[in-house]
Amino acid sequence: MTDPSPRPTYRIADLHETERPRERLESLGPQALTNAELIAILLRVGVKGESAVDVGQRLLNKFGGLSGLHRTQFDELKSQRAMGKAKTSQIKAAIELGRRLTLESPDEKPMINSPADAAALVQYEMCALEQEHLRVILLDRRNRVQDIVEVYKGSVNSSQVRIGELFKEAVRRNASAVIVIHNHPSGDPTPSPDDVAVTRGIVQAGKLLDIDVLDHLVMGQGKWVSLKERGLGFA
Repeated sequence: MTDPSPRPTYRIADLHETERPRERLESLGPQALTNAELIAILLRVGVKGESAVDVGQRLLNKFGGLSGLHRTQFDELKSQRAMGKAKTSQIKAAIELGRRLTLESPDEKPMINSPADAAALVQYEMCALEQEHLRVILLDRRNRVQDIVEVYKGSVNSSQVRIGELFKEAVRRNASAVIVIHNHPSGDPTPSPDDVAVTRGIVQAGKLLDIDVLDHLVMGQGKWVSLKERGLGFA
């Protein structure tokens, strides 16, 4: 026997004003909102049976959080219930703005004091990449970031990485130190033997060029590994 009662519709408008995402953002600031609530503000409305907050939470659960939404292809996200071209574009645009914000500080260059500082600069973007990318953070004498340069795209192994190419921009920009970072698309940041071999070659070349190699980070899904901290490839 089927239930004849209609399925209730949940709307943000039905919430008390103090519980609505927009009002909470205005009174408390964006940091007080959950990820689902922030997404709800972008979506504006939900669908029958789901408020915009419910839709936001469903998307976060399905794709594995914000980093998962970042990695998800446009068409796949667009095909989800309550989504479409406009809403998908809004979410993708917001995530991209967040990524660019981490790199945009011309007058206040970020300073690297730890492996975590370096990881924070690139983790949001690099965890979403579907191929291996190797990047180099160029640092001045005070360990302030001069630039982040992409050197390789594809398999990062000891037979393919040309050490001279890796230091090319560091030499040209007169960088005092570098931090090498690459990602594992599998999501597991455990360093491979090739990662260790590449690191050893980079460290040796840095000594010859008088450029400090401060670390080599491997980025995974939501986590990362510092080869320097593990004593891999660093004498």
